Amino acid sequence: QVQLVESGGGLVQPGGSLRLSCAASGNIFSISLMGWYRQAPGKQRELVATITSGDNTNYADSVKGRFTISRDNAKNTVYLQMNSLKPEDTAVYYCKATTVINFWGQGTQVTVSS
Repeated sequence: QVQLVESGGGLVQPGGSLRLSCAASGNIFSISLMGWYRQAPGKQRELVATITSGDNTNYADSVKGRFTISRDNAKNTVYLQMNSLKPEDTAVYYCKATTVINFWGQGTQVTVSS
């Protein structure tokens, strides 16, 4: 089992920044990839960014140049630094850890509004 807890969401103005954190616990040795996904009301969950155990990263086109995914192995934590936030970034952001199966966090709300 892997447990994931997201934090760092909140309300920011357009152009602002947030840093999301995802702390993993449990069988962390089995994790091969971690990522951030988001889901806005009425829309399907979509990939935001992923990072592999080898620190290879992948980003959705909509966030390239604005978001950065990183990891701290000592803390078993992945981060999503979100800059230049836009209203369309408003969503619940979920952390995912991939082993032989996928584990999901509970999500953290990000609202970008003036």
